[in-house]
Amino acid sequence: MITLNKDIQDNITPSKALELLKEGNQRFLNKKQENRDLNKQVDLTGGGQFPYAVVLSCIDSRVPVEHVLDQGIGDIFSTRVAGNIVNEDVLGSIEYSCKVAGSKLVLVMGHTKCGAVTAACKGVELGNITALLSKIKPAVKTINPSEKEFDDKLIEDVSIQNVKDSIENIKKQSPILKEMDDKNEIDIVGAIYDVNSGFVTFMD
Repeated sequence: MITLNKDIQDNITPSKALELLKEGNQRFLNKKQENRDLNKQVDLTGGGQFPYAVVLSCIDSRVPVEHVLDQGIGDIFSTRVAGNIVNEDVLGSIEYSCKVAGSKLVLVMGHTKCGAVTAACKGVELGNITALLSKIKPAVKTINPSEKEFDDKLIEDVSIQNVKDSIENIKKQSPILKEMDDKNEIDIVGAIYDVNSGFVTFMD
């Protein structure tokens, strides 16, 4: 078990950060998770944190990010919002993670059978959910411009497109993260988690 400190974080490149997340998901699939003393990690991280990545994911209860990527306390930032959409607060959180706290990778991780994506595809309108789903609508229109009836395959295609749109929105709406990406200080990549298998497909 290794708990991150500044020296370790400084020596992790964006490509290495991605590799670490891939390895974590493979351990999860193989049921060979790292043997961590989480209480000890609480003690070791009490004075500061040096996560190597930030993950933007959905709030779905079937997608516990640290578990499915086999990460410990202090390893990653986790930003969760229904539909893994981007707004001002999400961008501020990711900017803090990378520019202030030194994370090297932004992973936007959608998932199969996403309730928010399904609701957007079906045109659900309800309270504040309406405004949230409006941020997924561009992906809906890209995948289904003729507005034909949605089947399971089309909905999953929208989930993938929504991840791509979130990545583009991060770059368009955050000059800070765009500059860091252009300078190869960070990488911004997408992924889809399969709620049936536990497998993460990375879009790198």
